[in-house]
Amino acid sequence: MLILVLESSTTSAKAMLYNTQTRQYETSVKAYPQMYKDITTHDAEQVFLTTMQLGKEVIAGQKINMIVLGGTWHSLMLCDKQMKPVTPVYLWSHTGAAKLCANLRQDKEYVNQYYQRTGCMVNAIYPMYKLLMLKEQYQLSDYNIMGQGTYFTYRITGKRVITECMASGTGLMNIHKKKWDKTLLAQIGIEEEQLCEFVPYNQTFPLNQEGANLLGISEGVPVLAANSDGGLNQVGSGALQEGIMTFSVGTSGAMRLSAGKAFVPEKPSTWCYHSPKTWLVGVATSGCCNCVDWFRNGIGNGKTYEELEAGTTTILDTPVFLPFLFGERCPGWDDEQKGGFLGLEAHHGLQEMYCAVQEGVLFNLYQCYKVLVDVNGPPKKIKLSGGILQSESWKQMCADIFQVEMEIDDMPHASLLGGAVLAMEILGVIQDASEYQESETQVIRPNAKNKEIYEQKFACYMKYYNETK
Repeated sequence: MLILVLESSTTSAKAMLYNTQTRQYETSVKAYPQMYKDITTHDAEQVFLTTMQLGKEVIAGQKINMIVLGGTWHSLMLCDKQMKPVTPVYLWSHTGAAKLCANLRQDKEYVNQYYQRTGCMVNAIYPMYKLLMLKEQYQLSDYNIMGQGTYFTYRITGKRVITECMASGTGLMNIHKKKWDKTLLAQIGIEEEQLCEFVPYNQTFPLNQEGANLLGISEGVPVLAANSDGGLNQVGSGALQEGIMTFSVGTSGAMRLSAGKAFVPEKPSTWCYHSPKTWLVGVATSGCCNCVDWFRNGIGNGKTYEELEAGTTTILDTPVFLPFLFGERCPGWDDEQKGGFLGLEAHHGLQEMYCAVQEGVLFNLYQCYKVLVDVNGPPKKIKLSGGILQSESWKQMCADIFQVEMEIDDMPHASLLGGAVLAMEILGVIQDASEYQESETQVIRPNAKNKEIYEQKFACYMKYYNETK
């Protein structure tokens, strides 16, 4: 049997064709064309068509047994009653609601109550607050409320549905009841009917004629509604058991631990969402490979990783980089926080600055790791993934800063593989997605000689971090 997995990620469309008999797969990635000057917004139609065209190229007319959809958490758009997009898609990185959230955060009781109900922070990344932002421009009751993933599901099935996984990242779901929170809907001034209907992760819907035409296949193929790439990553990484942490350093950064039940600490710190199969407790940052790309394409004049890292080892004298070009998520959840270089001196050159960007991204993630460990205890195993894998020196820097071993699976797109694993469960190829384990091919071990160096650098980072709060 053949499974097609389609994912609309932050910067590109992704597709995988998975053969359940041979357990072999083909993947393809295509960057989105320029849509808006503001890179934190997307054109829903363009993203949809780019992803579908990529899917058509990958399957090349072959008979498909199931289609699985994936996308990012926290996106939001308004559609009219005929389901035509009225607004751009506002991505997780869009901080237009930052000032609104800053005002709401003055009310500590509100912040704590919201956190305890939703597992989310009062922060501009969440659709909850994007809706409050849009309320100033639109009569929200006139529109249907969607994300890129739910819009994709609707376009190829005709169903306005949402999985618990995707809903848990909206900031609108009561995580204890697994339903839309009526108190929050009243605060915004919307009705449940404007949102998508909850469906279980394993419910499929037949591919409609439009989807069949765009993919070049017959209609009726079962389609699994969109789950988040973060949730699918946990499945594809074989990390559904408690104590296994997935550590993604991609466009943004995230660390996730599977949990048997919803877990929200008394004090807002870690978030709590749902994967397709289990609860997830985690932390996330907004600035990772997007900060690296910002430097490479701007100050670095388009140089590659290899060119910027050529001839360097551990650089002792670097400035400090605060990676908050897109605001701060964990640990401070300050969406108005600014990024940039501090302690920059005349003798610092291109390589020192580039190294500082890499260090700053990892120092922010190390802050988050310490919070996660304080709440949940140290993980038994860490699985590293994302764009960081393109750089040998950055991978080693990561292990040296954290001073723990990190495993790398022979699979660059774990979220796509997670979609295929879910499909195999539903098709009866495997009994349960938790059975799947990707073989480990590489272990990055920390260099103890660099421990003290990075402890000193992290202390300097924290000094500047605290001074800018």
